[in-house]
Amino acid sequence: MTNDEIASFFNTAQAHIQGNPNLRDPQVDGWYHTRQHFRNSREHAILQIPVGCGKTGLMAILPFEIAQGRVLVIAPNLEIRRGISTAFDISGRDCFWTSTRVLPDVSQGPFAAVLDGLNANIHDCESSHIVVTNIQQLASRADRWLPAFQDDFFDLILVDEGHHNVARSWERVFERFPNAKVVSLTATPFRGDGREIAGERVYAYPFRTAMVRGYIKQITAVNVAPEEISFTYRGDARRHTLEEVLQLRDEEWFSRGVALAPECNRSIVDASIQWLQHLRESGTFHQLIAVACSVDHARQVRSLYSERGLNAREIHSNMPADQIEEVLQDLRRSRIDCIVQVRMLGEGFDHPNLSVAAIFQPFRSLSPYVQFIGRVMRVIHQNNPQHPDNRGVAVSHVGLNIDRHWDDFRRIDQEDQELIQGWLEAGDERPSAEEPGQRRRLTPDMVVQDEIISHFIEQAYLDPMDDAVIDDLIEEFQRRGLDPEALGLSRDNLRQRLIQVRARESMEPREIPVTPQRRRQEARRRLNERSRALASRIVNAIGATINGRNIALAYPELRSVNNYAAVVQIVNRAVNQRLEAGVGTRGEVSLERLEEVLDQIEQIGDEVQAEIQERLSRR
Repeated sequence: MTNDEIASFFNTAQAHIQGNPNLRDPQVDGWYHTRQHFRNSREHAILQIPVGCGKTGLMAILPFEIAQGRVLVIAPNLEIRRGISTAFDISGRDCFWTSTRVLPDVSQGPFAAVLDGLNANIHDCESSHIVVTNIQQLASRADRWLPAFQDDFFDLILVDEGHHNVARSWERVFERFPNAKVVSLTATPFRGDGREIAGERVYAYPFRTAMVRGYIKQITAVNVAPEEISFTYRGDARRHTLEEVLQLRDEEWFSRGVALAPECNRSIVDASIQWLQHLRESGTFHQLIAVACSVDHARQVRSLYSERGLNAREIHSNMPADQIEEVLQDLRRSRIDCIVQVRMLGEGFDHPNLSVAAIFQPFRSLSPYVQFIGRVMRVIHQNNPQHPDNRGVAVSHVGLNIDRHWDDFRRIDQEDQELIQGWLEAGDERPSAEEPGQRRRLTPDMVVQDEIISHFIEQAYLDPMDDAVIDDLIEEFQRRGLDPEALGLSRDNLRQRLIQVRARESMEPREIPVTPQRRRQEARRRLNERSRALASRIVNAIGATINGRNIALAYPELRSVNNYAAVVQIVNRAVNQRLEAGVGTRGEVSLERLEEVLDQIEQIGDEVQAEIQERLSRR
């Protein structure tokens, strides 16, 4: 097909967009404002649409009356690409154009080709109205695809998760097609690294309105607040009240110390379980997603959930692909209660039953925070804002200083570009994924001994005292053909009802009980995990290779196949000596002894490393 033939299709197909009851306001309005923009300008357009409000559907209708040729749709990852290609498949039951009756007949298209490695070729693209790809496939170093296209091959480029659009890989695409119109769609029109997103924001749909309409869950931020916290900082014993904690939390050492402190982690775990249980009172299997600072931290947090009876799993990029897929399948099939992730399950991950977000990481900038909160925004029951299942909760600790991001998140709807620019900090402190063998700090600067949680600090996104919220509620009544005044719902009545609902949902913190047996089992599991991680760290620290043989040959009595297997045995032998147990008898060791040795694991690692280096020096 030529560009002229494709342009004719998109401009004569009589797509039912305006007045279509199956489309959402942000889809229709986003399309309309984009069409108006390109009638007067060629500047790159930005559409700000909250997660869960139908960005994929908006991309499906954007070509009509806008594209004068072929359309390129670029996703930032495979997960999002799969969702887009499913919606654009005219043969599938989830085809957006047929399910929403935008097009009465798709026999003539639009046809979409998917760039999925060796399964696609240039002829597929030439025969299609739309080409769907992910950025890694399109602009990889192999340069298979970009040189294959003429510079006028695409007239319209749609970028999902458009806050990535200033990265070099995306810039290469825009440079390759200099005359193409470009639209970036994003929930967060700003980046954590301080770089400004390319383009002009031509449309923004408020998170607040999306919640009132029931497009996304109504979100409440909950922070556990300690009446008192006791810790040592660089050996100095301290005890602080809540008022003092609120002053200290601006210090990076303090917020990071809280993030890594088992005592503070327990407080977040207990609170998040309490809210999960509250949401499950509806009978729906709500699930929990947590974010940790590192792989080892994720395992620590997972153990806390497991101790309390939840089926919890961790997920991170170091895991084999088949293990990652197994965890995700268990999550989707409601086999697990909680998933603890490190730099995973980000943009495009769609699982509505995730309703509680537990934050154990001190996010340094707004964008990754909003992206994580977005994982619990998707509604379970569409367009039903009053349904109890359409509630989401973000749980953290006041010491992490997360509520500053919550306040800024709420201010996004003010559409104040000067404010948004002020949020662009030097960049988020990205958590280490802890590649096998990385060394952790032996002695953290801050060690929390105890804290007493007095209450929750709760902040609803739909603040009853916000006049804009009341305006949206009145507009929603009117949109449904109802007169609030005739129903006896004045502005003050609506405000009071919101306040009453929030008061009914408030809770007092309580400690989740843990059986000694489950705590012992998790301590043993953590000791086994830490021992294996320690072995990897020692191999790397010595400068050996995992599959090498120099360490194994230095310990012929172990009969190990490689260095890693040898060091695992050496570490386990040292751990068992501390446990005063024989090999294979950790199941008989008491909880107290397991936890005592777990606290000594780094010291054991230093001793094992010194022993191995000494033996190697004698060879």
